[in-house]
Amino acid sequence: MSEPLSPWARVQTALAVLAVDPAGVKGLWLRARASGLRTRVTAALPPARRLHPGIDDASLFGGVDLAATLAAGHLIRSKGLLADPTPLLLTMAERSPAGLSARLALWLDTQGPCLIALDEGADPDEGLPAALADRLGLFLDLSDLAWSDTADLSFDAGKISAARARLAMVRLPDKALESLTKVAFAMGIASLRAPRLAICAARALAAWRGEDLASDDTLRHAAELVLAHRGDLPAEAPEAEPEPAPPPPPPEGEAGEDSPPEPQEDRLPEDVLLEAIRAALPADLLAQLAAGKAARRAKGSGTGAARKGNHRGRPLPSLAGTPGASKRIDLVATLRAAAPWQPLRRREAGSARLEIRKSDLRIKRYQQSSDRVLIFAVDASGSSAFARLAEAKGAVELLLAQAYARRDHVALIAFRGQSAELILPPTRSLVQTKRRLAGLPGGGGTPLAAGLRMAFDLAQQARARGMTPTVALLTDGRGNIALDGRADRAQAEADSLQIARALRLQALPALVIDIANRPQPALRQMALVLDAPYLPLPRADAQRLSGVLQAALGG
Repeated sequence: MSEPLSPWARVQTALAVLAVDPAGVKGLWLRARASGLRTRVTAALPPARRLHPGIDDASLFGGVDLAATLAAGHLIRSKGLLADPTPLLLTMAERSPAGLSARLALWLDTQGPCLIALDEGADPDEGLPAALADRLGLFLDLSDLAWSDTADLSFDAGKISAARARLAMVRLPDKALESLTKVAFAMGIASLRAPRLAICAARALAAWRGEDLASDDTLRHAAELVLAHRGDLPAEAPEAEPEPAPPPPPPEGEAGEDSPPEPQEDRLPEDVLLEAIRAALPADLLAQLAAGKAARRAKGSGTGAARKGNHRGRPLPSLAGTPGASKRIDLVATLRAAAPWQPLRRREAGSARLEIRKSDLRIKRYQQSSDRVLIFAVDASGSSAFARLAEAKGAVELLLAQAYARRDHVALIAFRGQSAELILPPTRSLVQTKRRLAGLPGGGGTPLAAGLRMAFDLAQQARARGMTPTVALLTDGRGNIALDGRADRAQAEADSLQIARALRLQALPALVIDIANRPQPALRQMALVLDAPYLPLPRADAQRLSGVLQAALGG
């Protein structure tokens, strides 16, 4: 098996593939903070029109050009960015709202040739929205790439033109699509776009390398670029199916010179592709991406609960309405709504003045976010309680140390013995937190149901005060103490699942963190009942816990 691409060779290869077939691979997810290295890479990208994540629908799809319409006296429409089939470059893509991501995804599925998403996220939980990550074929992460390991990027225009001309004639091995699909399945990739994008990347790379038939190395490198970041690699390569016993040799005299040769299977084994992907990636890249995905799946994660109003917050599209004491008029939106009707109204009124009617009025709207609180329910039972509590305390302190710039609160519940205890009510005070967490005891049974019950009650209280709660459960096994304090494992498990269902019915977001040495099926089942992400972290230290919990809070 050939060596995987080096980090800088991976960058060069991905940019070459993008230059040869941008419409086939659909685009590039480039994860990098602003730097000279990112500038060096983006300078080699195909020319593209820039757009900001705060762009409005009128700029995307076109609409009424208000200034030109009022000046000309008749309706004039502007042309949107999506009207031209030209590549787009989305800056600060990690901040792209769901609406913009959906619109760009639809554009890529129809006439859009190519999107380059610049992801400037500083933390693992910050990343490209799923709708775009699923559609962009290529992924590059420049975070661990040093300037000294790079060089100037330049691509010969003649070679690119020749590769594009050769693209339609490139052939793939007969089993290439089957092998790539099986590899995607083994990695837990549910989308069928992934193997299709890998096929497009393999064809483009073969055309760039001058191959009429894509080689095994080309297929491996295409899998590195397209599949590696999308799923979790299995711990071991899939076991190969046992080879059938060879048929007995034919009797003498029956095999003649005209017997056809045995066909050779034209395929690249799936285990070889998986090994190539595993060898190509930094050891912690998949762990970071998986942790971010798991935390972002927590319902309600991100900012606090949205509340619509008319005074402050993030602007929302205006709605038709009448101004009043608590409603302010959106003058620009009102003029935009009235502009198309001015020629008709002027003819009716016999006047050249601007005429605004009640149906034109638009009201400003804003969206506010409530305060957020992370309710941290920690298993303080068993022999490993002291180490577990130490890491939990450290994670809480790290969270609060970074919470002053946001409206974040943290609460801590410890369950041990026969009951649960509220160690830290929702607070932002780091001094109070350190004082209350000092000397927290541990050991005894595992009253998981009591911990969940207290977390449920605290979440309901926080919600009643207008806060947005998220419950994070940290444990390494099943409960063995029922709600009534009896040591009854079966009843304890039934009580825990009943409270988990109550959490789910109240739409309270949750996160299950399994810190056992091996993933526990009971905790995975608990996560399914909660409809919450399940995240096994067998060696969870305070720093990793803090990162995952920040992701659950969305920042």
